[in-house]
Amino acid sequence: MIKIARSTVYNQITSSEKLEQVNPENKELGEDWLEYLESIDRSPQSIVAYRSDLNIFWVWNLQYNKNKFFADLTKREVAKFQNHALNTWGWSPNRIRRVKSCLSSLSNYIENVLDDEEEFENYRGIIRKIENPAKEVVREKTILSDEQVDFLLQELVNRKEFEKACAVAIAAYSGMRKGELLQMKVEFFNDDHFVYDSMWKTDKVRAKGFGKLGHQLNKFVLYGAKPYIDSWLEYRKQNGIESEWMFVSSYRDENNNKCYRQRKNLSEWTCEFSEILNEDFYFHSLRHFTCTKLHRLNLPSHVIQEFFGWQSAEMLKIYNDLTAEDEFSKYFDKDGIKEVTQGSLSDA
Repeated sequence: MIKIARSTVYNQITSSEKLEQVNPENKELGEDWLEYLESIDRSPQSIVAYRSDLNIFWVWNLQYNKNKFFADLTKREVAKFQNHALNTWGWSPNRIRRVKSCLSSLSNYIENVLDDEEEFENYRGIIRKIENPAKEVVREKTILSDEQVDFLLQELVNRKEFEKACAVAIAAYSGMRKGELLQMKVEFFNDDHFVYDSMWKTDKVRAKGFGKLGHQLNKFVLYGAKPYIDSWLEYRKQNGIESEWMFVSSYRDENNNKCYRQRKNLSEWTCEFSEILNEDFYFHSLRHFTCTKLHRLNLPSHVIQEFFGWQSAEMLKIYNDLTAEDEFSKYFDKDGIKEVTQGSLSDA
């Protein structure tokens, strides 16, 4: 039986017709808040996500809560929204938490920024007073082995899908997020970027974080990705694919010439990868894979933290899929405690 890629429950809740009927006061308040977020340099992606979540709430409020002004909401009505999202729309607790976080941020804006306006001088936020639904794992986590990643890479090469193999290899040997992968440039993998005789150090790219520029990080890609990078670059050379970007999509210009631009999405590949592995594949699983592999090689925690560019050592616990029991045989045998040799990044 072939496992399919992970899926999320999506409901067509909003429409232009419904949004036109939303309380004008709510629309104005929402737009004022989003403009405020832009003024404090929240990222464009965050603004888009907030707008989407806000529109969903406005439509619920229109259809089930008499189009009430946001500042006049009661705790009972917030609880009704949460119940509707959970039991009618079938949302996961995590998605409900995300939308409530958006509404809570709007509440904070009213309470802390608009408090000098007579209309809001006595306003107090209530969103966080409604307990969130219990967190639950709605998707089984995929833990990939070395053998599975090697098999996926080899199968993609056999299919001559060199760009896909290159993306998987770079992700597996760096632990990059999808958004970071899409920012890779060909020049990042030249000799000038090769450091410590074991890896490439890219120019700074936008990582997850606040602001239009996000959190700027150099990314490190271990040498093990080289065969797949070379195969993709050779294929590009043979087929006249010219672009500064490593991962590209094609289009036709006004003269019907074939051109290439930065690829915008990698998610469309995950179904094929899941079929190859007969395992639920998502790119974030490779982030866990990389962290776990570095732990298995006995790299010091501070080295792994620096490799990923994490500000907190707590991230090591999140992305390391090894349990203490998994590592017992590394440290103990019938004679007692074993002496363990510390590994290095060149071993990865």
